[in-house]
Amino acid sequence: MKHLCLFARRTIALRLIALGIIPLVLLSACASSTRNTESLDTKSWASVVSTAKGQTVNWYMYGGDEELNKFVNGYVADELKRDGVTLNQVKINDTAEAINKVIGEKQAGKNNGGSVDAIWSNGANFATGVQSDIWYCGWDRNLPNARFVNFDSPSIANDFGVPVAGCESAWQQANSALVYDSAKLTPKDAASMSSLLAWVKANPGHFTYPALPDFTGSMAVRTILYDTMGGPAALSGAFDEAKYNAQAIPLWKRLNDISPSLWRGGTTYPTSQTATEKLYADGEISAYMTYGPGAVGNSVSKGQFPASTREAVPEGGNIANVSFLSIPYNSPHKAAALVLANVLQDPKTQLALYKAEGAYPAIDLSKTDDATRREFAAVPNSPSVLSLADLTRNAQPELASAYISRIEKDWKTRVLQK
Repeated sequence: MKHLCLFARRTIALRLIALGIIPLVLLSACASSTRNTESLDTKSWASVVSTAKGQTVNWYMYGGDEELNKFVNGYVADELKRDGVTLNQVKINDTAEAINKVIGEKQAGKNNGGSVDAIWSNGANFATGVQSDIWYCGWDRNLPNARFVNFDSPSIANDFGVPVAGCESAWQQANSALVYDSAKLTPKDAASMSSLLAWVKANPGHFTYPALPDFTGSMAVRTILYDTMGGPAALSGAFDEAKYNAQAIPLWKRLNDISPSLWRGGTTYPTSQTATEKLYADGEISAYMTYGPGAVGNSVSKGQFPASTREAVPEGGNIANVSFLSIPYNSPHKAAALVLANVLQDPKTQLALYKAEGAYPAIDLSKTDDATRREFAAVPNSPSVLSLADLTRNAQPELASAYISRIEKDWKTRVLQK
């Protein structure tokens, strides 16, 4: 385990340096990640399950999605009970809260018996955890349900440009899309970001996005960036100041050009994605960007969104990423956290999550049996929601975390404060 973990840490550290991120703790011989873990053999699943029996797993995760909360405390909790594990969902508003808690415990020397057993993580939060050397690694491929995961997929192998290297496991996929009222916009208006922004200028006040650094607001800005530079290739790889400036200057010009035509004249922005969706539900805006297109059908069926709601993937593709489960090095219930990670990758869980939340599978359906694939295909699709095939056909990768952090920082001075 020590050799595997050390290899993972070296791999991540080298990639972080290549991305322009200097790890806070370099190659500590994986000491922190192996404390209190020597007795847990992750290659022996029977041993993991036996150890997990009677444990409570404290899963820190964003708690603002009520449908997902119901699923976690219902279906997932029931599945964990089968192995004698109790789930305690700790709802947080920002993943950084959980990361900072673990970092604080490490700084205080609390290397065993930590507060956090599992974290819903990705992007900058995972990178921060890598920098601070707080992750328990070397277990993701030992989960029985890992056989359904395509580890060769770039979005599985890397988390916003940072190599996963065995330090987290995939559990759901997010694909961005434009949600719009077809009574107000035509398919042609929604066909590309250029046509959408032309519609925005012709129909002022009916489009907006959450203020950055909101996760979805940041995606909306990056979608416009991708359209502006013809895809993400120009900013692939490690952060490069010259490349960034060359692409950012036309982005700020474009965003400032449409700002007076946004909701409230661009003088203010919604504080969250939830607030943005409420504006749409109330008819104040007619279109918005989302990372959760599968959930739109539920809002339509409940009468919250108009029946004329439709979705589109802009010309050039949409942005996609994967949500992961990570385990802190000082988690006292690592076995229970591993059981949770395995349950989340179970094709039955992935299907149930798709039905309940509209969340797209992180597993590779081609690795499942025919019956499972038929069940996924048979899930009723709302007329308002694009098919899984349409949403994933031209998915584009996320930029490295360093680029995203810089965009979010500069947006405040280049757009919000203009």
